[in-house]
Amino acid sequence: MRPHNIFLLILGLATYITFISLKQQPHHYNYYYYFGNNIYNIHIINGFTNNSSLPLIVWCSSDDDSGDIGGRALQERDDFSWSVETKFWKNTMYLCTMKLDQKRRKFQAFHGNRDVQRCNPTKHCFWLVKEDGFYFSNDEIYWQKDFSWI
Repeated sequence: MRPHNIFLLILGLATYITFISLKQQPHHYNYYYYFGNNIYNIHIINGFTNNSSLPLIVWCSSDDDSGDIGGRALQERDDFSWSVETKFWKNTMYLCTMKLDQKRRKFQAFHGNRDVQRCNPTKHCFWLVKEDGFYFSNDEIYWQKDFSWI
C-alpha cells in the first residue's frame, strides 16, 4: 500500500472513531451540536400578575453579527420570542435587559454552552419572568427558578 493511501485510511478511521464515540456519550452530550447547526427557540414570557398598567420591558441583543434584536413591551402573559442558530465553533449568547417599574435586571437569555443541553429535546428555552425572579423551562410544564431580580 502506498503511504498516501495509508494516511487516508488512518485519517478516515480516526474520524469514524471520534464520531462514534461522541454519538455514544450519555444523553446530556448532544453530538449534533459539535458536528452541525441547530436552531433553538427562545421565549420570554411576562409572568407578572396584576400589572396590566405596567408592561415588562424587554430588550435583547446578541454578541455576534446579528447584534441588537430589539425590544418589546410585554403585558401579562405576552411572549417575546426569536430563533437562534448555534454553531459548533462559536458559543452563541443573547443578553436581555428586563425592566418593570423600578426593577431592572440583565441576564443571559441564551448561552450556548449552558442551554444546548438544557433546552433539549424540545429545542425551546422558555423564561417566565415573575415578581420573585426568573424561571426556566424547556416544556412550559416544569419550571425552575434560576435567579432573583436582585
